Amino acid sequence: MAFRVYQNKKTYLNIKTIGEASILQNALPEKHSLNWYRWAGPDRLVISLTGISRYEGEEIPTSMLIRYDVNQKQAIPLGRKSQGFIGDDVLYIAPDGEYLLLALQESIFDYPGVYRVNLADNSFTEIVRPQSNIWDWIADDKGIVRMGFAYADRTTRIYYRRTNDEKFNLISKIKDRDDDASKKNDLLEVVRVVSGKDEGYVLSNEKTGRFALHKFNYLTREVGEKVFDHPDNDLTSFSLSDDGSTLESVTYTDDRDRIVWFDAFYKKRQSALEKALPDQEIWLQSRSRDGNKTIVFTTSPTDPGSYFLYDAPGKKLERIAGLNDEIDPTQMAVTKYVRYPARDGLSIPAYLTLPVGRDPKALPLIILPHGGPFGVRDTLDFSSEVQFLANRGFAVLQSNYRGSDSYGEDYYKRGEGQIGRTMQDDLDDGMDWLVKQGIADPARVCIVGSSYGGYAALWGVIRNPERYRCGASFAGVTDWRSQLKYDSRSLKSRYAREWQGRVQGDKDFNLDTVSPVKLAANLQKPVLLTHGDDDTNVPFSQYKSFVAALKKAGKSVETHVYEGEGHGFEDPENEKDWLNRLEAFLAKHNPADLTSVDALPPPEAKAK
Repeated sequence: MAFRVYQNKKTYLNIKTIGEASILQNALPEKHSLNWYRWAGPDRLVISLTGISRYEGEEIPTSMLIRYDVNQKQAIPLGRKSQGFIGDDVLYIAPDGEYLLLALQESIFDYPGVYRVNLADNSFTEIVRPQSNIWDWIADDKGIVRMGFAYADRTTRIYYRRTNDEKFNLISKIKDRDDDASKKNDLLEVVRVVSGKDEGYVLSNEKTGRFALHKFNYLTREVGEKVFDHPDNDLTSFSLSDDGSTLESVTYTDDRDRIVWFDAFYKKRQSALEKALPDQEIWLQSRSRDGNKTIVFTTSPTDPGSYFLYDAPGKKLERIAGLNDEIDPTQMAVTKYVRYPARDGLSIPAYLTLPVGRDPKALPLIILPHGGPFGVRDTLDFSSEVQFLANRGFAVLQSNYRGSDSYGEDYYKRGEGQIGRTMQDDLDDGMDWLVKQGIADPARVCIVGSSYGGYAALWGVIRNPERYRCGASFAGVTDWRSQLKYDSRSLKSRYAREWQGRVQGDKDFNLDTVSPVKLAANLQKPVLLTHGDDDTNVPFSQYKSFVAALKKAGKSVETHVYEGEGHGFEDPENEKDWLNRLEAFLAKHNPADLTSVDALPPPEAKAK
């Protein structure tokens, strides 16, 4: 088993032989964050990391690969001395671990080719040469590079072949201006190509506006018959058998994450585990090749989660790890899935957590928007932050505002170009709904978040000081124009254009009008502003720029920098510090104690 551990302020990737007590502990390189890790045969791991490179004075996120040999206890970089910023685009790993296929640029000025990388000696063999404007390559389940996608002149060109002996042929062109271009682009990004066939499966929203599983012909690019869908939510993934011949499962999220098994063997195993572990989400996380051993993960809104090792022949279920065994589920607050109306009539899904032992009337409220904002959503997963705030006496509302993931194309597109606008309205409308229900006190509302949620917190107190008593941000965006420039350096050109379009909307819209750094002088309410100085998603410069703007405007806010942290907390002590600071900040500016709020100055006006 391979698993990640954070200990003594370092991240380790540990390896344990099942049935043995000893553990191989391997510290990851400093100044790097762990993206993913996969077995390459029984004795090797391939590990993806992200670090920082400097180019023309700018810090650029740069991904890389490491090969770890279990027997030799040795970690070796996989790559070339000169290559582009994306070094972990793995298309295929041979089951025996002999080699992998890697799409890689020779330099930042070149298009990526595909290389067969021998994992024994790190030797590279070019198997598909770089070709003009082709940025994405797809291999099938046998390691044959079958498709390529070229992006130029606002057109996506699709190239296809069946075998290594064939040339790539242009089979389609998609104009960005086509009405259905975005649907087809999304469709092609999630295709799975099966060896020896021109037909496989794809998640497509082309016919219903919700991603459903369809048959798909790679050669003609035609979406075929529907295999499975959900009436309200997008499917998020599907899995095939190891040989690619059989559909095994699909997953989706309604109020919680769910899996539907088509494979009778694993359907039966899932059912048996759900009976053995009631009131838990059950996930068959990983399995041995023969299927006899399975790593099972269980969790619930009141339980951080546990890992079990299931031995099928022995019918033995052994708990091997817990995410936080000091959490008592019986003391946790219950989280409920709710919906409320936005001002334009759109129904907004959300999660509401109420503090234990308090009458749900006129409660102090925390609006807690998720990050992203696009392609992300909150779920019923356990949240330490939510439980912490509820434990301190606050009602907590997590809105899946427009643009959030899994609610279909229309809901997603309603968020495009609406950052700081109707996306923010959705958060305000959630507050109004809870006030109308009598659950929340409109005079005691704060907004708290991380990443995009951090931006929403800062923007909320600047845009609507009459609503919010205070705001707290970790790793929040403060300058959208600068953030888009930063993002474009690590995104391929097509993705950079699409991302800017989603954020900005109308190309004539002035992003400065929704950027806190440009409106720092308007800040009237208390703010807790924090950031990690090694953040590669929202760079530390976003924090520094806002601090400078606040100073120039003569505004004072509470600040803190987490040294060595990225776009989240690796060190539990830092996460603890964030929660302690947040608790003290809220106690000062929006106390949950009903007897002390009268001593605070009221907001300028109550919410409508």
